[in-house]
Amino acid sequence: MKKKEFNYQLLIRRFFLVLLDILCIIFASFFALATRFEFIIYQIPEEHLTELMKYEPIFVISTLIIFVLFRIYNSLWEYAGPQEIFSIIWACVVSGVLELGIVIVSGGFLPRSYYLLRTIYIVIFVIGTRFSYRMIRLKRQNRHLPWKSQRRVMVIGAGEAGRALIVEIQNSKYLNQRVCCAIDDDPNKVGKYIHGVKVVGDRNAIKKNVYKYNIQQIIITIPSASAVQLRPILDICKETTCELKILPGVYQLVNGEVNVSRLRPVSIDDLLGRDEIQVNLDEIMGYVSNKVIMVTGGGGSIGSELCRQIAAHNPKQLIIFDIYENNAYNIQQELKKDYPELKQIVLIGSIRDEGRLDTILERYRPQIIYHAAAHKHVPLMEDSPNESIKNNVMGTFKLAKSADKWKVERFIQISTDKAVNPTNIMGASKRICEMIIQMFSRHSKTEFVAVRFGNVLGSNGSVIPLFKKQIADGGPVTVTHPDIIRYFMTIPEAVSLVLQAGAYAKGGEIFVLDMGEPVKILDLAKNLIRLSGLTLGKDIEIIYTGLRPGEKLYEELLMDEEGMKETQNKLIHIGKPIEFDEELLNNTLLEMKEETDEDEMRKLVKKIVPTYVLPEEWKEDLKTLA
Repeated sequence: MKKKEFNYQLLIRRFFLVLLDILCIIFASFFALATRFEFIIYQIPEEHLTELMKYEPIFVISTLIIFVLFRIYNSLWEYAGPQEIFSIIWACVVSGVLELGIVIVSGGFLPRSYYLLRTIYIVIFVIGTRFSYRMIRLKRQNRHLPWKSQRRVMVIGAGEAGRALIVEIQNSKYLNQRVCCAIDDDPNKVGKYIHGVKVVGDRNAIKKNVYKYNIQQIIITIPSASAVQLRPILDICKETTCELKILPGVYQLVNGEVNVSRLRPVSIDDLLGRDEIQVNLDEIMGYVSNKVIMVTGGGGSIGSELCRQIAAHNPKQLIIFDIYENNAYNIQQELKKDYPELKQIVLIGSIRDEGRLDTILERYRPQIIYHAAAHKHVPLMEDSPNESIKNNVMGTFKLAKSADKWKVERFIQISTDKAVNPTNIMGASKRICEMIIQMFSRHSKTEFVAVRFGNVLGSNGSVIPLFKKQIADGGPVTVTHPDIIRYFMTIPEAVSLVLQAGAYAKGGEIFVLDMGEPVKILDLAKNLIRLSGLTLGKDIEIIYTGLRPGEKLYEELLMDEEGMKETQNKLIHIGKPIEFDEELLNNTLLEMKEETDEDEMRKLVKKIVPTYVLPEEWKEDLKTLA
C-alpha cells in the first residue's frame, strides 16, 4: 500500500517537473530571440517569430526526450550536486545542436546567435528551477527545527569527507544539527567556505570558536589521520564541554559511506596516543593452517577474538570449548556467517572436569590448544578464593595433564600482568598457572608456553564499560585511587600478539607483550566524562572508593629476576624462566585439590607464591596507605 502511494507521489512530482521544463524551454527560446534584438520586441522580424512558433513544439518534444535520455528526471533534487548540473548542461548543449540541425535540414532560418543564447538560457532556467525547488523543499522540511533548537556543530577537517558530511547535515530533514564552522590546518582553506560554512582557522582556533559560535558538538572528519596525528587535536577538543564524534576511517571515504550514521563517539582508544599495533599474521600463521585448534574459554572476550583470527587462517578444525553456552553460541553463529567453510565444533564443558577433557582430546586430537578459560575478576576472586584456585589452577593443571597425555603439539596459556609479584588471589592463581606450564614443559614433548599482557580495552568486566555505564546512569564515576595506573591494549592487538608469540614457542617461555606506556585510571575517567559532553564537578562527579583487597597501585609485566630477551617482533619479549621448587608445587597442588576451607586455601597459595597478601596483612597495608 505504501509503495503504491510513494510511486503515485513520484509520478505527480515528475509530471510537474516536465511541465516546468516545457515552460523553461519556451521561455528560453523567446528570451534568446528577444536578447538578439536587445529586448525591443517590436523590432523582432515577424518571420523569425513565425519560424519560432513553427519549430517550438518540435524543440520542446526533442528536448524532453534528451532530458529523459540523460536521466534528468531520475535525480533526487533535494540531494542535487555537481553531477546533476553537468548532466543538465550536456543535455541542453545536445538539445541546442539538435535544434540547429532540425532548422538547417528543414530549410528554416533563425539568427545564428539564437542557438547559443537559447542554450545558455535553458541551462540557467532548468538549473534555477531545480535548485529553487530544492531550497523550498529544504526550508519546508526544516521549518519544524528553528535554529535555536538545533545542535550547533563544528566540523574538523575541511576535506572531501568534511564536505560530504556538511552536505548531508544540511540536506537531512531528520537531523536537528546546524554546522556553524569548520576547522582545517591547511592555510589555503582558512577563510574559505564549504557550502556556506566558513573555515575559521586551524586547530589552535578550536577553543576560541567553540565559545564564539556556542558549539555543542564537534565532529572530526579526518579519516586518513592516524591515532598519533589525532591525539593533539583530541587533547584540545576534550578541554571543551562539547560532545565529540569521529568518522571511523579512510575506507568509509573510498566506499562512499561518509554520512552521519557512520559517525561514532570518540572512544578511549583514540586517546591512548598510539596507533593500533599491526601484526602481519599471514607471515607467521603457517603453524595454525591445516591444524586442529582448540580454544578454551572460546566464548569470552579474548577467546572469541582468538577464534576469529584463527578462523581467518584456514585451520583444519576449530574446537570452541566453553562452560557458558550463550557465549559459545554467539561466536559459533558469527563464525558460521563469516567463515561458512570453516569446520568448527562447539563443545560445552568445564576445564575442571578431567574426564570431559580426556574424552574431547582423545576424540578430536587437537594439535594446538589456546587456554583462555579463567576466572579473572580480582575483587570477586578475593571473596571466593577456592573457586579461583579450582578453576584457574586445578583447571589448568588438568588441561595440561590431558594435553601431555594426548600428545598435543603446542599449549599456549593466556596469562596476565597480575601474575607478576601478585598480591591478590586472582594474580596468584595465574602465577601458579605459569609455574604449572613451566613444570610440564620440562617433562613433556608438548611445547608449553605462557603469554602475559595487561588490561584489554572493552573486555567483559573491564573498567571502560563500567565507566560508560556509570556515566549513562548519571554518575558518580568510581575510581579506587587517584594514583592507580594500568597497561592497556585493544583485544585484537593482544590476540594478534598472542598468536605471533605462539609461533615463537619452543617450550617453557613466558612471553611478555609490550603494552606501551601505562595510563592513569583517573585520566581515563576524566576523558570519558569529557567525551560524553559532560562537565566534571558540574554534571557528574568522580568519587574514590579506596583500593580493594589485593589491588596494587600499578601492575608490572616482568619480575626482576626474569630478565628480558627480544624476539623477531620487538613488541614480544621472553622472560627467563624463574626457578621454583617443583616438588613443593606438586605437593601443594595435591593439598589444594582436597582443601575446602578458604583460610587454609589462602595459606596454601602463600606457601608457593610468597608475594600474595593475606587478608589480615592487607588490612595493615591499607592502614599504612591511609
